[in-house]
Amino acid sequence: MLLQPPEGLVCGVDEAGRGPLAGPVVAAAVVLDARRPPIVGIDDSKKLSAPRRTVLAEDIRQQALAWAVGQASAAEIDQLNILQASLLAMQRALSALVEQYRLHPTLVLVDGNRCPALAYPAEAVIGGDGKLACIAAASILAKTLRDRLMCELHAAFPAYGFARHKGYPTAQHLAALREHGPSPQHRRSFAPVARLSTR
Repeated sequence: MLLQPPEGLVCGVDEAGRGPLAGPVVAAAVVLDARRPPIVGIDDSKKLSAPRRTVLAEDIRQQALAWAVGQASAAEIDQLNILQASLLAMQRALSALVEQYRLHPTLVLVDGNRCPALAYPAEAVIGGDGKLACIAAASILAKTLRDRLMCELHAAFPAYGFARHKGYPTAQHLAALREHGPSPQHRRSFAPVARLSTR
């Protein structure tokens, strides 16, 4: 059972897409509405099926007090490294939330062991997406948005099979990379892509 965060405007933040070889890293920031009943079924996005994540993502968007997303592109990942790009995506998600809703979190809870530089008190929570509902909600929004973006990239670059593996280094993906070389959406700083780069 997920724990409830401390009282106040507590914002959960999580990201999706650190491991793939292509596409952006996506982060979400969510403030759940303490006046509403808990959203049934929220959990770490990795423990949920894709259809269940889609349903829950809509519930979160409808019932959360505030939510927003941010991302960092493959080019930014190559420029900054994946950790710094993930932190940047988190900063962008929180900035978008503050700008859109004009609210200021009393505490930001970030999944993992590092917090981005923020203008609000923040704590890193290792395994937070399996412990706290607000972080789990953020993980669901980040994952569902990133999966949708990878399906859109599949339409632009169908040879790589992005819709199936979402950019992760599956055998199919690596075979397509060997055959076609990297696309503009591949992370060229990642070793499997760098080895196969035709630059």
